[in-house]
Parts: sequence; C-alpha cells; structure tokens
Amino acid sequence: MRMLRIISVLVLVALLVIAGATPVLAQENQRSLFFYTRYPSQEATVGDTVTFKLTLGTETTPQIVRLDLRNVPNGWTATFRGDGRIIRSAYVEPNNNATFDLRIEPPADVKAGEYQMLAVATGVSQEVTLPIALILNEKTTNPAGLSFKVDLPTLRGSPSTTFRYNVTLKNESVEEVPVSLLAEAPRGFQVDFKLSGQSITSVPFGPNESKNLSVEVRTLTDIPAGTYEIGILARGGDLQATTRLVADITGQPQLLLTTPDGRLSGEVRIGEQTEVKLVVRNNGSAPAQNIELSASPPIGWTVEFEPKQIPELATNQMVEVTAKVQPSNQAIAGDYLVTFTARPADAAAATAEFRFTVLTSTLWGLVGIALIAIAVVGVGVAVMRFGRR
Repeated sequence: MRMLRIISVLVLVALLVIAGATPVLAQENQRSLFFYTRYPSQEATVGDTVTFKLTLGTETTPQIVRLDLRNVPNGWTATFRGDGRIIRSAYVEPNNNATFDLRIEPPADVKAGEYQMLAVATGVSQEVTLPIALILNEKTTNPAGLSFKVDLPTLRGSPSTTFRYNVTLKNESVEEVPVSLLAEAPRGFQVDFKLSGQSITSVPFGPNESKNLSVEVRTLTDIPAGTYEIGILARGGDLQATTRLVADITGQPQLLLTTPDGRLSGEVRIGEQTEVKLVVRNNGSAPAQNIELSASPPIGWTVEFEPKQIPELATNQMVEVTAKVQPSNQAIAGDYLVTFTARPADAAAATAEFRFTVLTSTLWGLVGIALIAIAVVGVGVAVMRFGRR
C-alpha cells in the first residue's frame, strides 16, 4: 500500500512538471527579439557626449520595433540615431539586424557619478530591455602639463568628406618637451596630423609654447552613416593630454544609370522615334532627391524622357525611365553616341553612353524602290516607242 502511494505521488509530480514545462517552452519560442550593445557600461568626462552603438534583431517575425529610453535624468538629452537622423523605431527581419546609435548628452553642470538608464525595444508581442550605465568623471586639469583646445570638436559630412579639426596644443610646463601625437579611430578611418601643411607624428615644444595643429580625418572604406568618435593623445615624457573628436557621417546617395539588360547600344531610323528603356538605381546609403534626366545627343537629334524628373529614390531602389530618341533628318547611316545623365540635387550625377546605329528609314527605301520602278517602266516605254520607228 505504501509503495502504491509513493508511485502515485511520483506520477503526479511528473505530470505537474510536464504541464509546467510546456507553457515555458512555448513562451521561449515566442521570444524572437534581441537587443544588445558590446559596451553597455562606459566612462566619460563631465561635458562629454557619449554614443552607444546598438544592435536590434529578430529571429522569426519581421516587424517594426518602437525605441525608448527610460530613467533619463532631468536636463539630459538622449536620442536614437540612424543614417544621421533621429529615429523613434526600427524595422527588423530575420538575418537583417538594425544597427543604430544612442547618443546621450548630459548638461554642462551635471555632477560626477554613475547614471543608470534602460533602453527599451517594443515589438509586436514582446518588449526587451537593455541596461545602460554611464560613469561620469570630474574634469582634471594639469597646470604643469599638456593641454588641448579644439575649436569645433564635432563635424558633419558625407563618407567622402575630409573632416578637418583645428586643434591648439600647449606645453604648460617650464621645460622643453618633444611631443608624440597618436590617434585612436574606428576601423576604416585614417587620421593625419599636420603643422603648417606638413604631415607630422611628433613635434618639439618649448616651455609654455602653444602650436596650432590640423587633424584631418578621412574614411578609407564605405562607412555607414552614424556618429564616430576619434581619440587624440599627445604624449611627451611623463606629460600627456587627450581629447575626443566626433565625425557625424550622414548618408550619401550613389546613382547608377544603365539599361534593364545592361546593353548600351541599339538602332534608330531617320524620321522615326525610338524608345530606349533606362534604369536609375540608388546604391548609396541615403535617398536621392529631385533627380533630373537629360541627354547630350548629336546636333539635330531630339531626346525626351518619361518621366523627366524623379522626386525621390530610396536606398537600394530603382526606377525605369523611357528615353524617346529621334535622329536628325540629315543624319547619315553610321554609329552615333548619346550620353544620358541622371543628376540628383544632393549628390554626384550618373551617366551612361549609348551607341546608336542609324539606319535608312523604311519610307525612304520604299520611295527609292518606287523611283527605280518608275525609271525601269520609263525606259521600257521609250524602248518600245522608239524601237517601232
């Protein structure tokens, strides 16, 4: 009897475990969003602007996810930024994560200390949170060391921009110091120090001497839009000074003009209008605005476009355009080049050279045949008439 009671209890426990485990597994299967940053806790100096790079993704369901930041102290400014713009949500789908920045700007009178915030991503049926910690340290001054002064520490431009920062470096000690210059930049960036137009890696400083330097920052690859920080270090013996520069890179359109099949040649006839299908594609990282279509044809030719203007072309999108080409009536048979151009309002133009082979119009061919036939008939009539005489 006792053994039977023990077996009953074990069976009941097993049923409870199975019943309890099944909902948990289903709940885990429903959890598809993930939200993270590689560096959730960062240190900075009072007065600095700090940027967290965030990644948001989904394992199952494509969806639009709302973004929010909780526990932001009074007077602070915190914004999510994607492609150089402030964003409030992000679209994610499996195997295509969304990456963007969280920029936090504490007020100038903030006190040193640790501040905890919570980044929140709310999807269709799930909310995920990401703890963010910012440790602010007091500004330190070294009256007998090196010091930096930057006119404009934050500059904005496209991936092809050369960012030039005007920096004043001062030796506040009473000794002569040879100073080495170092930069810590994200991958894909090149930093060059210049003094009076010459590239340098070190420079001597006399006692209490200041020098105006230029720090030039270029991108070596196709850098996505976003905010990037470049750390600058000046070191001379036991003395050193650091500062941070910010490059705010905005998206840039990049147009491609071609045909649907890539073929850039065709035939036209004198006196006839021929339609050529063109494709305008934006391979850049920002939308292209107000794209004007134009052509450079030979003298006497006419080219019309339908449409003539594209108001906006989003990233990785394309639009088909029809070019209506009619050669000059004085054109002779042969090959001619027509240059098609797609010119956006805020980026470089795209061009395509199309080779046209001019053929004699079918109408003129029929006219020629008719003239030959008339000539033959006339000769025949003359032969018959004068032959009888």
